[in-house]
Amino acid sequence: MLGTEFCGKVITRTQNLGLNEYKFLLKAIVSCGIGEQTYAPRNVFEGREASPTLKDGISEMEEFFDDSIAKLLSRSGICPSEIDVLVVNIAMLSVLPSLSSRIINRYKMRHDVKVYNLTAMGCSASLISLDIVKNIFKSQRNKLALLVTSESLCPNWYTGNDKSMILANCLFRSGGCAVLLTNKRSLKNRSILKLKCLVRTHHGARDDSYTCCTQKEDEQGRLGIHLGKTLPKAATRAFVDNLRVISPKILPTKEILRFLFVTLLKKLKKTSGGTKSTKSPLNFKTGVDHFCLHTGGKAVIDGIGMSLDLSEYDLEPARMTLHRFGNTSASSLWYVLGYMEAKKRLKKGDRVFMISFGAGFKCNSCLWEVMKDVGDANVWEDCIDNYPPKSLVNPFMEKYGWVNEVEDPNNYELPDFLK
Repeated sequence: MLGTEFCGKVITRTQNLGLNEYKFLLKAIVSCGIGEQTYAPRNVFEGREASPTLKDGISEMEEFFDDSIAKLLSRSGICPSEIDVLVVNIAMLSVLPSLSSRIINRYKMRHDVKVYNLTAMGCSASLISLDIVKNIFKSQRNKLALLVTSESLCPNWYTGNDKSMILANCLFRSGGCAVLLTNKRSLKNRSILKLKCLVRTHHGARDDSYTCCTQKEDEQGRLGIHLGKTLPKAATRAFVDNLRVISPKILPTKEILRFLFVTLLKKLKKTSGGTKSTKSPLNFKTGVDHFCLHTGGKAVIDGIGMSLDLSEYDLEPARMTLHRFGNTSASSLWYVLGYMEAKKRLKKGDRVFMISFGAGFKCNSCLWEVMKDVGDANVWEDCIDNYPPKSLVNPFMEKYGWVNEVEDPNNYELPDFLK
């Protein structure tokens, strides 16, 4: 796990960083909402993050495949040979044979399994994969699909000093999940969730949206993820456009009519010099019971919460997931859902609204209906009783706050525990 002291050692052993970068990292880590129990690739713990190999990336993924998929199949009683569709999304690692082929070989799946291997879809890839399965199910009955989502951080751990690329190291952490989906009527009584609708929005045609989140090399040729200053604006635009499409699908007619009336009043007030509100005039709680938000960072969660006028209770699953696991890219939604399940929040008939953002720039969302009461502790089993903690304050400031007091970048000494 990436504890405070270990993170400090990772930062100080990165030779390209200086005092200014230390101060930037301190501010970023303290404010991002991540705790001390997140996970990173093995090469980081072995001190080899500056020189990752292809084998590192493949091993990182295979370790996840061997654990998560095996557990899912064992718990469900499903044999690998029963899988009809396999969809794998790993954004930042493309190998030959593909990662999906490695899963097929590992679990000896059928020769006629339909395979989809997605790369470079970013943090919104889970719902893209879900959409693929949904469309297959429309034309083919009695099928069983396995959706696998994770991220390979090994090749993309940034070791340079570009601040727009250092930020990704503060946010992204290792994680992943495997999900079984089916349209078999015989498995209806075993189902936990039912997909009601799904909407995808892509703003790749806009240059500022397209370039706000990219994998690239810095001026010294060091690979990493660039997070641009236009990202918040791009996310807001995509979010608004996505809500325009999905709102009529998930909200009751009464709420839509109320929204139209309120919008008309606002237009009249605007012409008379009224103030503009940043909150949505729609009350999403009239059609949604739980909000499963992408853990892109504290600012992302705060922004969505403010836009949809959500309470701290609504935001708790996303905040706690960010604190415990960090931003695990496309799999983060399922960790948030797991928190709701572990806290026994999900009851039969409840509606769960998932919202994700990803490079491109994309915003995808969907609505699930809970088919039965659920309360499995899942991946949260070892810590769910400790959440929410009394405080989410990151101890970085207490341990490394001395950095802000240093004025001369050429005349300072690191504490003994960082040497």
